[in-house]
Amino acid sequence: MAVSRNGLIAGLDVGSSKVCCFIARADGGTLRVIGIGHQLSRGLRSGNVIDMEAAEGSIRAAVETAERMCGETIRDVFVSISAGNPQSHTMGVEMAIDGHEVSDADVARVLEQGRRMDQPGDREILHSIPVGYTIDGSRGIKEPRGMAAERLGVNMHVITAASGPLRNLATCVARGHLRLSGRVIAPFASGLACLVEDEMDLGVTLIDMGGGTTSLAVFYDGQLVHADVVPLGGAHVTNDIARGLSTPLAHAERLKTLYGTVLPSQADENEMIDVPQVGETEEHAQNPVPRSILTGIIKPRVEETLEQVRERLVASGFEKLAGRRVVLTGGASQLQGVRELAARTLDKQVRLGRPIRVGGLAEATGGPAFSACAGLLTYALQEQAQRVIRLEEPEVETTGPIARIGRWLRANF
Repeated sequence: MAVSRNGLIAGLDVGSSKVCCFIARADGGTLRVIGIGHQLSRGLRSGNVIDMEAAEGSIRAAVETAERMCGETIRDVFVSISAGNPQSHTMGVEMAIDGHEVSDADVARVLEQGRRMDQPGDREILHSIPVGYTIDGSRGIKEPRGMAAERLGVNMHVITAASGPLRNLATCVARGHLRLSGRVIAPFASGLACLVEDEMDLGVTLIDMGGGTTSLAVFYDGQLVHADVVPLGGAHVTNDIARGLSTPLAHAERLKTLYGTVLPSQADENEMIDVPQVGETEEHAQNPVPRSILTGIIKPRVEETLEQVRERLVASGFEKLAGRRVVLTGGASQLQGVRELAARTLDKQVRLGRPIRVGGLAEATGGPAFSACAGLLTYALQEQAQRVIRLEEPEVETTGPIARIGRWLRANF
């Protein structure tokens, strides 16, 4: 169940730099976070599990921290996905309805066919989202019910990922005594957390800049119409700093956070930064370098990441549909100057996105780095509403002797 019997929803964002768990209470369509846990991510690289025991330990620690904070125990979680090389494409399904008016049962049947589309054996479907209907070949139909037609079709936005990495992640979650209620591609979750409805309707690109990956999602007409993942993120910037300045990774991350920027200035040449050196004793560990050198290391990697996002967006064919609006989120988007650099590289209007649809988040956990985890809660609540609607839809009629026997058994026993 998306919402447990005690009204709790849990989201688990398993990222390359941190593992985060939010536990929220659903009350009348509103969400309030009552438990938060986050831990340094271990055993993961670019969203993929590379050490099962280490990844399991990070997941357990994050979940247990959130459980202690709210005094509740959870069993079901929604998990964000950036592993398995996610791929996005649109597929069409069509069926004959013999000229009568389109009914709820017809819509339910064509959607069910769309959700059952076969995929290669090494890939699994993460999402299958209806983005538009067709009536006798006419496209752009939003609501086909009540229209007379010979054939009814639906265009499904299908997102798939490699089965192996998905199974590895599911195993780590199961080892923590948790059930997987759903899997949500990371930029979709971040979009649900950060985007306002007008942006989703008019067209927007959300770019989630994480530690190991940078993912993008295009929303149009209120729907997710494209998603992709670039295997570059904030951790690559940290590695570049560590190598370029011969400093430990922990100090490289600190330098990036305190002094990092992608906007060079004339004052950078005169501002000196003490850089600890790898393997040096404490007394001689400091090596002063101009801040301009640090900027010269950071800026090319961030530019490369944004240029790859732009290339993926152009290749997808959704660049025009997405309009001129971009929303940046994710931990790496907080680096000074990234917003301005993204506006220049992508030639679009850019703003920084934060979770806006859940309550109870403190300032420390309400920033861009926690967007995906907050979006998982919103997705879970929407999924619960969709399940209720599907339960209320009329049952699709089937014919044949076996179907008739089944109906007779249900009616008499």
